[in-house]
Amino acid sequence: MMCSDRRQFLKTTGCGFGSLALNAMLSGTAQGNSNPLAPQPPLFPARAKRIIFLFMSGGPSHVDSFDYKPDLIKSNGKGFDFVGVRKTTFGKKSERKLLKPLWDFKQYGESGQWVSELFPHIGKHVDDLCFIHSMHTEGVAHGPSTLFLHTGATNLVRPSMGSWVTYGLGTENENLPGFVTIMPSSSKGGPRNYSNAFLPAIHQGTSVGRAGLPASKATIRNLNNTHLPHDVQSRQFNFLQELNRQQAGIKSDRNLDAAIESFDLAFRMQMNAPDILDLSDESKSTKEMYGIGENSTDTYGRQCLMARRLAESGVRFIQVNYADESVNPKWDQHSNMPKHKVHAEATDQPVAALLQDLKQRGLLEDTIVWWGGEFGRTPFSQGKDGRDHNPRGFTTWLAGGGTKPGYAHGATDEIGHEAVSGRLHMHDLHATMLHLLGLDHERLTYNYAGRDFRLTDVFGKVESKLFA
Repeated sequence: MMCSDRRQFLKTTGCGFGSLALNAMLSGTAQGNSNPLAPQPPLFPARAKRIIFLFMSGGPSHVDSFDYKPDLIKSNGKGFDFVGVRKTTFGKKSERKLLKPLWDFKQYGESGQWVSELFPHIGKHVDDLCFIHSMHTEGVAHGPSTLFLHTGATNLVRPSMGSWVTYGLGTENENLPGFVTIMPSSSKGGPRNYSNAFLPAIHQGTSVGRAGLPASKATIRNLNNTHLPHDVQSRQFNFLQELNRQQAGIKSDRNLDAAIESFDLAFRMQMNAPDILDLSDESKSTKEMYGIGENSTDTYGRQCLMARRLAESGVRFIQVNYADESVNPKWDQHSNMPKHKVHAEATDQPVAALLQDLKQRGLLEDTIVWWGGEFGRTPFSQGKDGRDHNPRGFTTWLAGGGTKPGYAHGATDEIGHEAVSGRLHMHDLHATMLHLLGLDHERLTYNYAGRDFRLTDVFGKVESKLFA
């Protein structure tokens, strides 16, 4: 039974005395409405408190970045018969020419993990990383696969993972949203990628800026009111909320409840969020570490530094989007694979700086950093020097939050086409990260339209081998 349903039941039975008792127990709240973002205890001891998701939109090539395949190098240019390739792209023939990595690999750290020349800064942190080389997912086009990555469904309107996390755990700071997405794109799912769907509206992701605009201007829309002094705004706000609460007391309405909660949060954010999103008080050395001020790294560097500040301030789920508004997302090189270098140069140093910054502040211990795209790319060529989408096998990595450092899980086949050992589906990854947060993916449910829904639908298994 939903909270609003319980309140209505208490109002209409026993002369309404149950409603009076409930309001007394929930002192300090309006009409029995407790803060839906208040911190909630995990179902079992948690290893992590929050997630920072570094979303690499478009599908970075695993065989050119973190999945070293000597056999692919040796077999460059040879024909290979593939099963399951996209017929709409390549026609009926299944034979393709293998394409070796365009960048050399070398081993890093005590763990000896292989990383290509694309990511020398991240390579220095491999002893803190937990690589998953055996990912596979649903959908072969960007739209469905991106939705699946975020919501666990390829085409249905479902809540984003960040919304599920705040629904289960609330936020650590009642003056900030529990779920923030930094510079999201309006394409390939757009707002559905950070939507609350049928969960209460307070769990929708709050967007900061949007793809295609300068990160230096990224903020929450309508955050500041420059027309009225704060005391006048406060009086107007209190009067508005009093009217809303009186209306809520007459008839229970989930939409009105959501509006009251959202207004409360928005007003508190006006007092707190501007300072957190303002990077001007960061030291020169910190900004240089993130690459702020340099043409190639300034945008993503600002986003990553903002993510650290949000995590430090108690935001539960932060998504840092490397995305744009074009038909082909940034990492989507169907031709001209050398352009991967441009994207790597834009993100490598900022991501490494984020890892270093979190670690030196003691935040990496209870923060999961998740790096990845919606799928990988094929080990064979498309055209002269491109690669097609590959949801059958690709790499993502995690760091911190109780994950096993300096570890490589699973493997694709000898050329990097398909996950063959330690296979981990996207549902499994979702289930595993929820477990690290102290949430059981099978028990984190919401009843809607007569059935219980969850992020992992009826699938997903927790992979304990990823735990430290």
